[in-house]
Amino acid sequence: MALIEDYALLGDLQTAALVGRDGAIDWLCLPRFDSPACFAALLGGEEAGLWRLGPAAGGPATRRRYRGDSLVLESEWDTPDGTVRVLDCMPPRGGAADVVRVVEGVSGRVPMRMTLRLRFDYGHIVPWVRREDGVLAAVAGPDAVWLHTPVAYRGEDLTTVAEFEVAAGQRLPFVLVYTESHLPRPEPVDPERALVDTERFWSDWISRCRYRGRWEEEVRRSLVLLKALTYAPTGGIAAAATTSLPEQLGGERNWDYRYCWLRDATFTLQALLGTGFVAEARAWREWLIRAVAGDPAELRIMYGLDGSRRLPEYELPWLPGYEGSAPVRIGNDAAGQFQLDVWGEVLDSMHLARVAGLERTDTTWGVQRALLDYLEGNWDEPDNSLWEMRGPRRHFVHSKVMAWAGVDRAVHSIEKQNLEGPVDKWRELRERIHSDVCTNGYDAQRNTFTQYYGSKGLDAALLLIPRVGFLPWSDPRVRGTVDAVREELSVDGFLLRYNTEMGVDGLPGEEGAFLMCSFWLVDALHGTGRSEEATSLFTRLLGLRNDVGMLSEEYDPYAGRHLGNTPQAFSLVGLINSARDLSGIRTETDALRSEQDLR
Repeated sequence: MALIEDYALLGDLQTAALVGRDGAIDWLCLPRFDSPACFAALLGGEEAGLWRLGPAAGGPATRRRYRGDSLVLESEWDTPDGTVRVLDCMPPRGGAADVVRVVEGVSGRVPMRMTLRLRFDYGHIVPWVRREDGVLAAVAGPDAVWLHTPVAYRGEDLTTVAEFEVAAGQRLPFVLVYTESHLPRPEPVDPERALVDTERFWSDWISRCRYRGRWEEEVRRSLVLLKALTYAPTGGIAAAATTSLPEQLGGERNWDYRYCWLRDATFTLQALLGTGFVAEARAWREWLIRAVAGDPAELRIMYGLDGSRRLPEYELPWLPGYEGSAPVRIGNDAAGQFQLDVWGEVLDSMHLARVAGLERTDTTWGVQRALLDYLEGNWDEPDNSLWEMRGPRRHFVHSKVMAWAGVDRAVHSIEKQNLEGPVDKWRELRERIHSDVCTNGYDAQRNTFTQYYGSKGLDAALLLIPRVGFLPWSDPRVRGTVDAVREELSVDGFLLRYNTEMGVDGLPGEEGAFLMCSFWLVDALHGTGRSEEATSLFTRLLGLRNDVGMLSEEYDPYAGRHLGNTPQAFSLVGLINSARDLSGIRTETDALRSEQDLR
């Protein structure tokens, strides 16, 4: 099985495929990110479905790259018989979903092999396969896939295989097309035109990027990958393209991340607005407003790509999991948790969008006021924290700080933007929350804020206290907290979210260093005047990216491996925002990071 960092991403802004160095697509859900996978070798081995295309002798590609800033992947193999290139893409979707693969002979004459093993419903269902007018058709239940290629193929052990040779200058296309089984067979895209159109789409899109600082190439690639996680019909951004990639190899900390998290909202808006992608920020803001509309008491921490609220969690017992990391989970029960911080995150992001100049609407302020009414009556309740603790609810400090931030943004909106509301009451509430946190969430003996009231443990989310304006970077309590978090949660310089050995999350085992938290440490070091140390850590984090710029959720410093779902939007956003911070590139959207702009 390939390493998590061995994969590259293809995407059409509605779903995504993971391609290994060996030319195998080991993960693809159709028609959406959160649909059942038709290739699930990533979690179940080859019998769970894959599409491999490469030299007959096998082995990893000698080199690979994306064409420019696009998601057109080029993989090349140097073999004793010559050199061959495979071009892969998923063109932005028209009527149907297409995966395009073109084999190109570079030199010599190379024996090739294609293995297409379709297994619908996460490797569970073997489809009925037949030839239909010279086209391979595979159908089972609601799903239908067609393969178009001039290359001869045959059936072998419930698998479609092709063995052929490609000579220098020769190009042989393969186009896989998906649609619902009750619909007529769709026409495939022209493979050569699809390659050109896909490259042009991404080139045109990234040309709007306004970032011109240091690490420009890394920021641009991260933006492309972040855009690829966008579900275009609604504007929602999936947290990752995968489910159940483990936070600990062989463990059970395996979660489904193919949904939209409210905790990501402000960070994502900062990244998009700060690099010039106003349309994407607007679409994300509008998705957010639609998703959270209704009774504020029913606010969820995450939603489906279309804003749906019910994401029931269940297990797939027929899949052994990545490197035996079971169970494989679909859905996410954390959707029903009470996480106080999300009220603050939503209020913060709506305010950020307004400060950045996105169009004001009566609906937005109305939603904010309803959320504030709920926050006023519930800010002092224990919760599950932004880390989705499955243990007892507690008074988590970060959650209280975000409640403060939500109220603070409302006060700021009235004072600076002429909106209407009970500002005196909100000022008093803001001060009450602030005092409560400083009294009950701060350990004066150690000069650090704590994970939750009465705790001796720490949490990397405490690094956000100055970032949201709760205290200025110059406050000694901030410096003490940064130093304590760095000392107690650091593993080879990278940060854990919290100490799992203390049992606070109610789960067995441990996990790797959380990459977003490590980017928060970069920002915290920079904010407290240690820019050289911040730059050094940021450079090390950039070194964790794979050869095509992918970052997963976590990193195992001992094994030197990626962990968790990939590519992770939170990690990509962290890279973008830290690069902007270190480069000294500030825009009006960064105003919320500065304490003096809030008071």
